[in-house]
Amino acid sequence: MIYIILISIFTLYFLLSFYASRSLKTLAVARWIHWTFWGIAVAIVLNLLYHWFNRGKTVWSAPQQYAVAGLLTWLIICLFVSLPLFIEDITRLIRALFSKKKQNAPRLPSRRKFISMLGWGLAAIPFASILYAIFKGKYNYKVWKYTLYFPDLPKAFDGYRITQISDIHCGSFDNYEKIRYGVELINAQKSDVILFTGDLVNNLAEEVHDWKSLFATLHAPDGVFSIMGNHDYGDYSSWESVEAKRKNLEHLFDLQKEMGWDLLLNEHRYLERNGEKIALIGVENWGRGRFSKYGDLNKAMEGVNEEDFKILMSHDPTHFQEIVLPEKKNIALTLSGHTHGMQCGIEIPQWRWSPSQYIYKYWGGMYQEGAQYLNVNRGFGYHAFPGRLGVWPEITVIELKQG
Repeated sequence: MIYIILISIFTLYFLLSFYASRSLKTLAVARWIHWTFWGIAVAIVLNLLYHWFNRGKTVWSAPQQYAVAGLLTWLIICLFVSLPLFIEDITRLIRALFSKKKQNAPRLPSRRKFISMLGWGLAAIPFASILYAIFKGKYNYKVWKYTLYFPDLPKAFDGYRITQISDIHCGSFDNYEKIRYGVELINAQKSDVILFTGDLVNNLAEEVHDWKSLFATLHAPDGVFSIMGNHDYGDYSSWESVEAKRKNLEHLFDLQKEMGWDLLLNEHRYLERNGEKIALIGVENWGRGRFSKYGDLNKAMEGVNEEDFKILMSHDPTHFQEIVLPEKKNIALTLSGHTHGMQCGIEIPQWRWSPSQYIYKYWGGMYQEGAQYLNVNRGFGYHAFPGRLGVWPEITVIELKQG
């Protein structure tokens, strides 16, 4: 199946490249420009194949992500260049078919040249957007702030502040100073607790090594708590043995402990203030469909009283949709991540759109279902595509209030 998909992608890639190259002929550019055009097209494919088939036991390393970005960028450029030419060809064909004179419409070189220039002009817009997404957008950290009111919130926690981060994906990072700025921005929120909702790595625990000391600086009075995301288990890597995979997982557990994070594996902790408490519940990853289902909410809630105010950390928002709501667990607030908002979209006060909405009912931001809230953090890092556009990396700050 994967080979059929790859063949389809590369077929489309070269068809669009061929169509776009026709515009160069129309513009009568120098021959070396033609050779450069095809040299770039071929080099992008060879680079992608090299990084994909020499990836070792991991997938979606930073070089792989940039290789995919190169392919995607070229596809989009050729698509925008080809679109005006294609429309012009279709128009000429229709005119030829329905012309009363039963002859082809005359060619207009000046018109064709204008359309070719228009195509390249249009292609400049997504090209510039992709460059911004890769070099600026993925570090354009945004702080989203919410104030939520709960009638059953213990009085001691009135005004309690939570900072949520999610989907760090250490294996994608390539700029220490930018990431340090993001970590400092998290600490600058001065929240009472920091909650990380999964996907610390792309595949391997060793991805954390270069970033451990930095993320160890995260600090809050009540601590830093974390859960596992679907990428954290190493399920997307090739392992020489079950034991090797198990050791990788244990190493990731140890690294989080060394960073001072309290990892919740289908268990809970109580946050206490002035003799009152709220239950912080953390489940392992539970996702709909092909995603892993290690999460066990019933196990995580063993010992939690019905009347306790509850906050759930669950990486995949489909867990809220498929389990939390139907089973009526009386959980006031669920914190998730996972979707990244597809790392692209439009979010303005009047309108929100992302390709992610066609896959996930809850894809980004705060949602309310009855008396229960769900926040889907758009992610601190990035994955698969090394950029973000419109859906920026997120730090969420939630203030709990009585009311």
